[in-house]
Amino acid sequence: MTTVQLEYIVAVDTYRSFVVAAEKCFVTQPTLSMQIQKLEDELGIKLFDRSKLPVVPTEIGTAVISQARIILKENARIREIIADQKKEVQGNLKVGIIPTLAPYLLPRILTGFMKKYPKVKLEIWEYPTEQIVQQLKQELLDCGLLATPLHNPHLEEHPLFYESFVVYASRNHALYEKKVIRPEDLDVKEVWLLNEGHCMRNQVLNICKDKFTMGEYKNLEYNTGSVETLKRMVDLNEGYTILPELSLQDLSSKQLSMVRYFKAPEPVREISLVTHRHFIKQALIEAFKTEILAHVPEKMRVQKNKKVIEIMND
Repeated sequence: MTTVQLEYIVAVDTYRSFVVAAEKCFVTQPTLSMQIQKLEDELGIKLFDRSKLPVVPTEIGTAVISQARIILKENARIREIIADQKKEVQGNLKVGIIPTLAPYLLPRILTGFMKKYPKVKLEIWEYPTEQIVQQLKQELLDCGLLATPLHNPHLEEHPLFYESFVVYASRNHALYEKKVIRPEDLDVKEVWLLNEGHCMRNQVLNICKDKFTMGEYKNLEYNTGSVETLKRMVDLNEGYTILPELSLQDLSSKQLSMVRYFKAPEPVREISLVTHRHFIKQALIEAFKTEILAHVPEKMRVQKNKKVIEIMND
């Protein structure tokens, strides 16, 4: 039994395909299949049911693969111990980040992080929350930058900061005349929303939910996954939207005059660095976390007078 064989069976379990697993492991499919067959012969069991598509592990295969994941993690920790002893931060860090956060946070931190840690290779993907959670559970990502809490027993959440939600209202909307906003001032029928699948959509609806019935929308339904599009819809049309505070950094003075903050306790989204419960690459992830916090406004790092909005609808 070799660690390479264990990597191969974990890959097949993750991707449920011998062909895709071989591609991800950078070997030919016959090579991967031969090594798995050798391992099965050595153990005297069948690890996978090859008669099904997608391929699935057998009952005993599931138990073996689970143990293989543990062995591979512990093997990786040896390199971590050596790197920690040498005081080096190096290696690959695979990060998932939600699209409503990526364009406003990443430009602040990436250049500085890469200069500070030239031996680190960052691989970043923008995905919706559900996809990041799934890939963290499958250990395809090392960490995720997500709105929390997720209430997922397989994941560990490390809260970083609390980003306020603000109202962005057109000049001819009643909200524009208000100095501060209360949740009961909001009419969900007039708000421009992200499309389904974005956790921020659910949070906006949760801010509004105490007064208005879900499902009562304006006669135009516009589906977008972009916060920038929401701003433009308000700029060029009537109505209002709710934005995360970091997205205000490039607004013009005219646009900033359309921003209204909520009365305390302000509704906020809790942004956390999320890992698998048994994550590795601790030094790398800690360095990434430290760099993020260094570029987040100090007032966002405390929760006082803020109300964390759940990302799921009741």
